[in-house]
Amino acid sequence: MVQKIAYQGEPGANSDLACREMFPDAESVPCASFEDAFELLSTGAVELGMIPIENSIAGRVADIHALLPQSKLQIVGEYFLPIRFDLMGVPGSSIEEATEVHSHIHALGQCRRIIREAGLKPVIAGDTAGSAREVREWNDPRKLSLAPPLAAELYGLEVLASGVEDDPSNTTRFVVLTQERPLPTKQELPGPAITSFVFRVRNVPSALYKALGGFATNGVNMTRLESYMVGNEFAATMFITDVEGHPEDPRLRRALEELEFFTTEVRILGVYAADAYRAEHAENS
Repeated sequence: MVQKIAYQGEPGANSDLACREMFPDAESVPCASFEDAFELLSTGAVELGMIPIENSIAGRVADIHALLPQSKLQIVGEYFLPIRFDLMGVPGSSIEEATEVHSHIHALGQCRRIIREAGLKPVIAGDTAGSAREVREWNDPRKLSLAPPLAAELYGLEVLASGVEDDPSNTTRFVVLTQERPLPTKQELPGPAITSFVFRVRNVPSALYKALGGFATNGVNMTRLESYMVGNEFAATMFITDVEGHPEDPRLRRALEELEFFTTEVRILGVYAADAYRAEHAENS
């Protein structure tokens, strides 16, 4: 049976590309919203989900920090995708004759240079690949789309300029989700591990400082720490965190044990193999 993987967006979106690259033999299932993708996962209609969680330029992806802990789903992998945008239009169109460019608001913001140089009016669309589909349907050479290269192939558009993103280092980190299952042992993972978890500190002075102290004293590298409000309570703050290592590692085990003293809740979201991008990026930095 072919494995199914859900993503938010239309065919040709960056999330679709991440699915195809990481799981080339799986069937990608597009969803209108993150909530729809989570629902398919929760009901077992699909086995996996590919969800963007943070971008090197735009920061965290809205709502995911709140949706993920509530979902009861588990992170089983990660994938770093370099973000590339092409300027495309219907066959026979040209940059000189075009007047508008359509795309998601983040894509428009990440391709300001080409928009300015071409004198195009930016028009916000709900999705990058969706804007490519609309440009194809309108069949108007004055309207162009900023979308991933895959969208031009899927919707029969002509690429007028390739790699037009302002920052070539632009990268999105995705996490692979599935239904809850036993965490993998250290021996079951191929190489370095990443552990993701959420926690809530006790309402005492310097609680966060004390909670994080165990990671510092045990030499555990924390690669992500973000806070978010729980419900409508300004005083109820959760933290979502990624650290290098497996809970079976003595240093991380001690750090997590110390964390328990200063928190009211700790929940592991997943333990999974670190993407090779991390080691490559560390070598080049």
